[in-house]
Amino acid sequence: MKVPLWKIAHARSGDKADRADIGLFAWDAPTYAVLKREVTAERIAAHFTHICHGAVQIWPLDNILALKIVLDSALQGGAARSLRTDNLGKNIAAALLRMEIEAPADLPRLTP
Repeated sequence: MKVPLWKIAHARSGDKADRADIGLFAWDAPTYAVLKREVTAERIAAHFTHICHGAVQIWPLDNILALKIVLDSALQGGAARSLRTDNLGKNIAAALLRMEIEAPADLPRLTP
């Protein structure tokens, strides 16, 4: 079944120069396995095609059930150069949590 990431994970993000840095955290090990399988660099690039003009890199952090995600060339040059009026990388996590992935219906966060 398709589910938005906000139903099964939480995230934090920030920025450094022209890079957005996201931490995507699973609530439990079964969900982390789904995140590692479904949250790919290609899917993230497609989700952020309107802002990310560089590489998408992902590092699994198995010990904390998280993925570290970096979007290169995603912030119009960074805070000193960008014409954006928002908080640059601070809101990227919320945008990522709207991405939908395939997940089994029996994940702990999806079962009543």
